[in-house]
Amino acid sequence: MRRRNWIAGLAAVGLLPKRGFADTTPRLKVVLNKSNPRESSGLLKGEKFAVGFGKHGFKSEGSAFEGGYSLLGTFRVNAILTRETFAMTDSLVQQSGKSREWLEEKLFTNMSSIDFDGDGKGGEYGDAFIGLEPVDTSVQQPFHFGEYKGVFRWYSYAIHGTQDESRIGKCITGGCINVGQKDLLELVEIVKLGDLVEITQPD
Repeated sequence: MRRRNWIAGLAAVGLLPKRGFADTTPRLKVVLNKSNPRESSGLLKGEKFAVGFGKHGFKSEGSAFEGGYSLLGTFRVNAILTRETFAMTDSLVQQSGKSREWLEEKLFTNMSSIDFDGDGKGGEYGDAFIGLEPVDTSVQQPFHFGEYKGVFRWYSYAIHGTQDESRIGKCITGGCINVGQKDLLELVEIVKLGDLVEITQPD
């Protein structure tokens, strides 16, 4: 098992101390601007980067996820998936019904192979998929593992890449937050399981 996966596994089961800011201070902030989508941005370590979001806009904190809408609120990172990296909370692994080894080997590859928009190409998550679960658990969410077009995948709210970076800065996604490749790879290096992500609209 890769060193990062081993460390993430220890953190997920509480065998590593939590960072002092992890429970109260968002590691990443995202502001979605419906009236001017190109002004939407993420903020990480003082650096802004452009994002895309749901084609129908967004829903307020405490709402259930619905296709085409991004969710506002505070979220906790529960998975980080790339072709080289696998980190996922134990509760999600158990929910999947698969072994951690199976998920590490196949989940992101499976998800990346699906052609969601019918253009004959996969790779619509780009280079990474950072799963987000609402801190507010009072509303039941439709997130689940299962098959789509015969391929086992995970359906969740997330920050992920795109095969078409012209989508960044637009209301265009199925609900997730799109990020360009360069910024996404930096996120994967910095964001950890359990980090908080705050997604808001302009004041």
